[in-house]
Amino acid sequence: MPKILLVDDEPDIVEFLKYNLEAENYEVIVGYDGLEALNKLSEKPDLIILDIMMPHFDGFEVYKKINDLEEYRHIPVIFLTAKSGEKDEIKGLELGASDYIQKPISPKKLIARVKSNLRKITDDKPGMQHQKEIKIGPLYIDKVKFVVIVENVEIIFPRKEFELLFFLAGNPGRVYSRSELLQEVWGEDVFVVDRTIDVHIRKIREKLGKHSKLIETIKGVGYKFKSV
Repeated sequence: MPKILLVDDEPDIVEFLKYNLEAENYEVIVGYDGLEALNKLSEKPDLIILDIMMPHFDGFEVYKKINDLEEYRHIPVIFLTAKSGEKDEIKGLELGASDYIQKPISPKKLIARVKSNLRKITDDKPGMQHQKEIKIGPLYIDKVKFVVIVENVEIIFPRKEFELLFFLAGNPGRVYSRSELLQEVWGEDVFVVDRTIDVHIRKIREKLGKHSKLIETIKGVGYKFKSV
């Protein structure tokens, strides 16, 4: 039974969503603020539903702290927010969150997003079949341990940066458009703008340092990983 960590500072919302998730046979762990969210990670959830506006730490701060913990940074995170506007949605997705849902929340929509994100964990993506690790040039990428090593130095990558790097490195020499990368890494069920790809590529290149040119920009088309 998949285990979901649900964190929101409004008890009525927590109870409402918990009821609907349990009706779909999910085990639900609850928390009511950012500190509780971090403390409940020890229960090893398969997915986290995280409100943004919370006491102690907001959702963005919690996400950053989760990403600093190697044991948990692979867990998909769905942000919940009462705030409207594309700016906050883009911020959450650019941090590496898997999804973003605005309140008021439709239970059917939430369940669909939960199922979609859990399915992405186990589904093989094109170009990733049977690949658990990649060794290419100075890079070693371990999909199981969620580890990237560059010249014997481990570098921390948020979930979506990791998935994007793994996908490109697993298909060296092939050019992908931004829309194709959005489809492969984020899937159909999440609305993400093309600019998100550019931001993620920029952040990946920063982490790769002197090896940043391994990812080439193909003007007017998209990106490719160099064949080494």
